[in-house]
Amino acid sequence: MTDVDLDSVFEHREKVRKPGWRKALPWVLGVGAVAAVIAVLIVVFGTNSGTSTKTPISNAPADNRSAIPNTVKLEPAARRVAKRFIETAVARKDLRAAYALAGPQIRQGQSLKEWLTGNIAVVPYPVDSISYAPMKIDFSYAKEAQIQVALLPTDKASKKGVKSQLFILDMIKDKDGKWLVNAWVPRSSPPVPSGSSNNG
Repeated sequence: MTDVDLDSVFEHREKVRKPGWRKALPWVLGVGAVAAVIAVLIVVFGTNSGTSTKTPISNAPADNRSAIPNTVKLEPAARRVAKRFIETAVARKDLRAAYALAGPQIRQGQSLKEWLTGNIAVVPYPVDSISYAPMKIDFSYAKEAQIQVALLPTDKASKKGVKSQLFILDMIKDKDGKWLVNAWVPRSSPPVPSGSSNNG
């Protein structure tokens, strides 16, 4: 009987190729087993927190914690400050006096020297052309108010191109009880379609 060289047999023997799913099977089973263990732990320990999550129903009235203060009548001093602000800051006249009426949002950190240049966060309007300037109070609280101001030009100014403009004026009361104008912005309205066939 001839001796067989086992080493040479194994060297020349072709490897048996397993299908891909058989190679991945141990990994799939391992991941599945770990997922099952985690699921069991969650069911056993995760749902029993020791405290109830039920919300008791109460017949007691709701506790109103809104920060909206009570509405009050607008103080005459606030109306005077608003009028004086329009005569000075909006008109770009006596800017030194206007600086004392401006709140922090309008001043934007400007010094009086910077303010006096006229480059300020206040939309100007030719106040000398105003015929009538009615005010409508949007809201009025003890330390805050908002007023709509309509600046309506004279007929003569209208013919020269000065248009009516509606502004929103926000006011705040400082720590000394003094009213300040904290915002002055035009109230814009949405554009109205012209009705032409190009509008869709």
